[in-house]
Amino acid sequence: MSRHAELAARFGTPLYVYDLDEVDAARRELFDALPEGFELFYALKANPHPELVRALRQGSDGRGCRAEISSTGELAAALAAGFAGSECLYTGPGKTAGELAEAVRHGVRMFSTDSVTDVRRVGAAAGEYGVVADCLLRINSASASATTSIRMTGTPSQFGFDSETLADALPALRRVPGARVAGMHFFPLSNARDEASLVGEFQHTIELAAELAQDLDIPLRYLDIGGGFTIPYAVPGERGSYPKLRSELELALDVHLPHWRAGDPVIACESGRFLVGGSGTLVAEVSNVKVSRGRKFVIIDAGINTFGGMSGLGRLLPVSVQVEAGAQVESASLVGPLCTPGDMLGREIALPALGPGDLVSIPNAGAYGPTASLLMFLGRPAPAEVVVRGDRVLSASRIEHHRSYLAAGG
Repeated sequence: MSRHAELAARFGTPLYVYDLDEVDAARRELFDALPEGFELFYALKANPHPELVRALRQGSDGRGCRAEISSTGELAAALAAGFAGSECLYTGPGKTAGELAEAVRHGVRMFSTDSVTDVRRVGAAAGEYGVVADCLLRINSASASATTSIRMTGTPSQFGFDSETLADALPALRRVPGARVAGMHFFPLSNARDEASLVGEFQHTIELAAELAQDLDIPLRYLDIGGGFTIPYAVPGERGSYPKLRSELELALDVHLPHWRAGDPVIACESGRFLVGGSGTLVAEVSNVKVSRGRKFVIIDAGINTFGGMSGLGRLLPVSVQVEAGAQVESASLVGPLCTPGDMLGREIALPALGPGDLVSIPNAGAYGPTASLLMFLGRPAPAEVVVRGDRVLSASRIEHHRSYLAAGG
């Protein structure tokens, strides 16, 4: 019996298995690919499981990540994993006064901001506690370098200050009590298709940050140049490799920000999927196989409520089932158990011959799994999540749904 089959027999399916050895390997690879002295944020949106977050914070070789969060729920997850509020960067375009107050109360002092209103809200929350918060101005560049990958800049967006109108906003930003402009934050692309695209975008970001700092007299004590590090999502494959990234980043920084090696400014990157995606495998059981008008459907107990809630973005599915070497495959649609035709994980994909009771394994499923899915749809229980290191099971848990009643008044 395979290891995944043993865990499925013990904890049931659908089942996520997260391997902390893979989390450690990805963290080391990314730190090794970046210049010495870079800070690295883990984006909890990829997977807020406390043990994965804790492993990334600690770092088995002393190189731990900071936390990038965008809700009070993610703040709570970061704090539970051992982060101090001061180790968190709070992001997002729709921060409310209430959540900002909670973040400041828990020690968060750095915020990525997207508008004058955003900065004013941060300043007001900081002022309530008698502190000053550092604001990174998220920049939506008017142009971009990479022409592939998922574009996050160069278009109208709820994210960031448009670079061409930033000068008009600066006088108001400089007058906000409780908030201090401390630098800039860029996130120009996600899941870069190749190293050249990623390097080109980072080079463009560094050059633009230096130009804006000089031309508009923007303080630049901290610069987050974003991410874009790639790994396959729910299909077999390896994490991206970046053998030239360190030298190319060092060259660009030496040219445009010559004091960066002394920490002026501090430079950071961020990553979610790359750090945890390869650690996870989704194990599901086949409940039925049927043929309808010449097409075969393999129905499993993991659907878009378990995995694939991000499919509405139109870019993350279909999945691919791990197939043993030499096994015969056939074309079939892999679907979940939900009472909706939208519960489709893969249409006419290559599958081994399967029958009821068989297990399927979906690799590279450690990012954007349960918490990015339609978890409560149709009231099915959440999948079990098991954390392992080598042959040891460190924990097994399940997210529970419950309703809390609020005071209804008179």
